[in-house]
Amino acid sequence: METLTARGRAVRVGVTLLGLALLLLGTVRGTDDHFPFGPFRMYSTSDPPNAPAPDTRVEGVDRTGTVVPLGQDATGIRRAEIEGQQDRYAADPSMLRTVADAYAERHPGAPALVEVRIVVRWFDIQGGRPTGKWTDETAVRWEIGG
Repeated sequence: METLTARGRAVRVGVTLLGLALLLLGTVRGTDDHFPFGPFRMYSTSDPPNAPAPDTRVEGVDRTGTVVPLGQDATGIRRAEIEGQQDRYAADPSMLRTVADAYAERHPGAPALVEVRIVVRWFDIQGGRPTGKWTDETAVRWEIGG
């Protein structure tokens, strides 16, 4: 077994110090997007026991008026990808065209979509328990051709 040279030891110490500095910086100034150096706030916080719980979904309306679920099976796009970019979709609803295109590619014989929307279902929570009540909020709406 060979011993580590002074230069090799210095490189390892330098890389270790750089990694620790990035972890410290990410903890102080970073966000969850800075993985693996971010603070992972999503795991260190919780909502108040009476705060409503969101459940986001994507749905479309075809030309016959039928509401079509546009989940991963229908489009190949994971819900987390939509949720993670929801602010971008709100700023530019035409970005939902990618969802409509993915649906059309997977379902070539289906009636064409005329609308795609991101809907958040807010489940009522009281004392940390669901009450069975909920409300839907359309967070983003894009009309195709509109």
